[in-house]
Order: sequence, then C-alpha cells, then structure tokens
Amino acid sequence: MDIFEQIGSFVVLQILRMSEDDALTEVVAYFIADTIKVLVLLTIMVFLVSIIRTFITRQRIRKFLGGKKEGVGNILAALLGIPTPFCSCSAVPIFIGFVESGIPLGVTFSFLIASPMINEIAIALLLSLFGWQVAALYIGAGLVVAIVAGIIIGRMNLEGDVEDFVHQMEVKNKKEKRMKWTERINFAKEQTWNIVCKVTPYLILGIGLGALIHGYVPIGFLADIAGKNNPLAVPMAVLIGVPLYSNAAGVIPIVQALMEKGMSMGTALAFMMSVTALSLPEMIILRKVLKPKLLAIFVIILAVSITLVGLMFNFILG
Repeated sequence: MDIFEQIGSFVVLQILRMSEDDALTEVVAYFIADTIKVLVLLTIMVFLVSIIRTFITRQRIRKFLGGKKEGVGNILAALLGIPTPFCSCSAVPIFIGFVESGIPLGVTFSFLIASPMINEIAIALLLSLFGWQVAALYIGAGLVVAIVAGIIIGRMNLEGDVEDFVHQMEVKNKKEKRMKWTERINFAKEQTWNIVCKVTPYLILGIGLGALIHGYVPIGFLADIAGKNNPLAVPMAVLIGVPLYSNAAGVIPIVQALMEKGMSMGTALAFMMSVTALSLPEMIILRKVLKPKLLAIFVIILAVSITLVGLMFNFILG
C-alpha cells in the first residue's frame, strides 16, 4: 500500500468512520487516493513541461520542420508534438501556419496526431495510475501511429484536398522575445494553475466513474466484452472512442478501472488513443481547412492504425 492509498484508508476509516467491510468504503478510498496522487504528479509534470514550452514556439517549430524530408520530418514533428500545447481550437491556425511555411502535408499530420494524443496530462496520469512501463508503452505506440499515419498521408499526394484559402493565407511571424528565467518560471506557474484547474473537473469525474466501476462492475461482464478472448474487442473500443469527446484527464482513470476488471492492455491503449486523437470537435474544426475526402482519409488511416496497435499489443502481451 503506497502513501496515497494510506491517506485514502485513513480518511474513510478514521475521519469519515466508514465500515471497513462496506463496498462503498473501498470506492471512496479508491477515489480519494487516486485523486490526490494524480493531482500531485499532474502539477509537477505540467510545471516542467511548461518550462520546456518557453523554448518551443510555433515560429521555431515551423522553422525547424521546414525543408525536412519524409521520415525524418515525420519523426521530428511527432516528437515536437509532445511538449507543444494543442487543443481543438488551435488545430486550424497550426495547420495553416505549417502549410504556409512549406511543411509537407504528411509531416503536418504527424504533428497534429501526436500533439493531442501524447501530452503532459496523459503522461502524468499514465505514470501515476499505471507506472512508467505503461506510460512508455503508450508514448511509443502514439509516436508510431503519428509517424506512420503521417507518412501514409504524405505519400497519397492529397495537397489538392486542402481548402484553397489555406494556400492563399499568409501567417505573420511575430518577433520572438527572449525570456529570462524568472519569466519562464512565472509562465510555468501560470500555465500550471490554469491547466490543472481546467482539467480537474474532468479528472474528478473520470476518477469517480472509475471508482464506481472498480467497486461495483462485475469482473466477468467486462472480461467477456473487452477481454483478451474477444477478437472484436479492439475494433469495438476504437469505434466507441471515435465519437466520444474527452481528454486524458477524463478517460484514463476510467480505463484504469476497466483494466482492473479485465480489459486487455492493447484494447485499453486503442480506446485511449481513439478518444484523445480522434475527438469529434477536432474533426469538425479541421473540416474548415480539409476537404471531405482528406478528412475521411485522415480518420480512416488513424482509426485503422490505432486498431492495429491495439491488436499487436494484445498479441505480444498475451
């Protein structure tokens, strides 16, 4: 029992005076322990990544990726997507900025896939709830999906399926101001406060639902639907995840509880990736810059890639 589980047990048994044999006691203790643990690690991770972000601006990314060839450009774009801030509302300006800077379409998509899928919130939650092995597995799988999907899209010569106005726009490059360390630290503090406050409601909701699943959902029920013996578990998880709108803070605690009840690792990874990388709001916003054909190809390639990753991990991990 780690320190956070001890805190949860102390609160429910000593402060709330709940019965040790009651199922609700386990649910409440689980909720308290996970909430504290995740918030602590999330705060640390967001602060550190916010410091890194002060060195990685959009102008520098466009300059760094400009002129890079296929493969190398996709790898660099996917890696740069991890510490770079991204949300659905920023998809259009980022896309326009990349295209205007001459960055290949496939490289641009590698960035757009990696950034929402692999971020400091997801990494912090995975570390706190599953450990570094699962976190590393998810990061590696996410990078592979982003790189491979970007290369495939790049080789399909789909530049003509980008809306015409994108090629006609000019993105102004603001002069970058060199920040002092005190400014970087103050920026990181502000970002940490804003991000943690923003995701905490999703986090509490996700952990709450996870705690209920942990305490009340029968093991056999989930093992039959999403367990290792169901060959359709991964495709079903991806199809369910695609239309859902959530972030890592909301979905990962639920997945933790599902895995404890019998969901296989590959199925869990596929579900997380589909929810975070194929959110419906992002697809709606990307439609402003992508013609229907390219948007459909993007969704299909990404969904198939995520499904294959899930199946592969289920096969390897047994």
